Amino acid sequence: MIKSETSKKKKDKDLPWWVEFLFVQIGLPDTLLIKILKAKKKSKEVLKNNKKSLLAFLFFFTIVAYFYPVIKHAKNKLECEAIAKNYIIKNKNIKQINNKELKMLSTNFCYGGEEIYEIEN
Repeated sequence: MIKSETSKKKKDKDLPWWVEFLFVQIGLPDTLLIKILKAKKKSKEVLKNNKKSLLAFLFFFTIVAYFYPVIKHAKNKLECEAIAKNYIIKNKNIKQINNKELKMLSTNFCYGGEEIYEIEN
């Protein structure tokens, strides 16, 4: 008689909290529960079968997400330097300046320096 009670307890497991809340308390339709459980089963199978490729994708995505701010900063810096270089050439009428000094002035301007304003027109 004790064995039959323990087997009933195993069969009468408590529902997960989300099933209890969504389908018992709120009253969502049972067809939605069936679809959710099928999707859950399929996703477990996909994870089990494609573990290596998913880990490789996750690793690649993490690397891209890690380096994206660095790449974006470098791109913005280069764009700012090009714009500042064109500004210096057009507005300051500098004739006797080499490329290294022009790059130095444009970099200084992009980072908030004020050396460009000290150059006379």
